[in-house]
Parts: sequence; structure tokens; C-alpha cells
Amino acid sequence: MSADVSHNPSPLERPDLRPYFVTVDDFDQPIHWEDYFENANPVELDIGCGRGLFLVNAAAQNPDTNFLGMELDYKEGRRSARRLMKREFANARVIGGDCRRLLQRFIFPASVQAAHVYFPDPWWKRKHLRRRLFTDAFVELLARVVRSGGIVHSWTDVEPYFGVISALMDAHADFRTLPPPAQRAPTHDLDYQTSFERKKRKLGSRIWRGMWQRG
Repeated sequence: MSADVSHNPSPLERPDLRPYFVTVDDFDQPIHWEDYFENANPVELDIGCGRGLFLVNAAAQNPDTNFLGMELDYKEGRRSARRLMKREFANARVIGGDCRRLLQRFIFPASVQAAHVYFPDPWWKRKHLRRRLFTDAFVELLARVVRSGGIVHSWTDVEPYFGVISALMDAHADFRTLPPPAQRAPTHDLDYQTSFERKKRKLGSRIWRGMWQRG
């Protein structure tokens, strides 16, 4: 859930995780997916990929789809990348940086088939509400990059924030509200959408799930 939590990279030298981890500053022009992934498969975004559980599971289960994680917290982004590197996945990568900058400047319009936004930081304090990821401007960015027929998924354990997310997505002319996916029982400890979902469900928290299709 760290898509909205700033964490500047340490100046200390770290192991090179390329191509599994790069930063937004490594780009000076929009990303051509066929060059980036070296194939023409469809691309899905994991915005705020955190520790990478969704990326790892999705990449393993869908080898003919490419997955790009975006993570503002470089430490968490590199952690996700190491998990991908360990498994030698060819269809999953992580970019460190502000997802809004990536969506606006470096991703071509209508070039992704899905965007996943799981457990964005709710920023509880009133003075911090402006830092929330979901705003009118962010929804416009989603409408820009998701292709016609593509899907936006968003889950949260915070009911008031889900109300905000739903209101923004439901009101946008380019999206159609779909029935939410049903909660299912996990078959093992890694059978959750994200590590945060696992934590909250084990605490008995309810999860609100939303799904919208781009017109």
C-alpha cells in the first residue's frame, strides 16, 4: 500500500537489479512496451506494488501477459524486483518513482489492458487528504492509459476511502462500473492478492473491492 509514501533512495551503492528495477529518472521518452518487455504481449499495471506478492503471483499465473509494478518507496520496489529476479520472470518489472509522473509522461495513451491499485494509503489526517492517490486527476490518468475494454481494479480496507474511490470512478464518463469480485478463501499463505490483504484478512478486516471497465 505504499504507492503514496515517499522514500528517497539512499546514496549508498546497491546491487544492480536491472532489468527488474529501474527508476522513472532512467527514462527520457515514453516506454515502447515491445522494446521494454521484448514481446508484444498485453501489459497490466500494478500501481503501488509494495512487496510484490501480486506481481509474483500474476506473472507466474499469466505468462502471456506483462506486468509492470510502480512503487514510490524505492526500498519496497527493489524488494519486489528481487523476488522477480529470483524467479527469472521475463514478464514482470518494477519502476521506482511517482506513478502519476509515469502515467502522464512515460506511458502511451490506451496502451495497457488493466490497472491494479490495491490498498492505496488512506492518509487519515484531514491535512493530509490532498496526498491521497485517488483524485479527479488520477482517474483522468487511468482513463488516458487504459485501453477501451480494459479494466481498473481497486481494493481497500478503508470503507470511507472506498466511497471516495467509487464516487470518482463511477462518475467518470469513460468508465462503466462492474460487479466487484467475490472474496474467496485462500488455499495457502501466499494465496492473497497482496501482503497487505493477507495481514488485514487475518485480523478479520473487511475488504472493499471495485472493478471498472474503460469504454
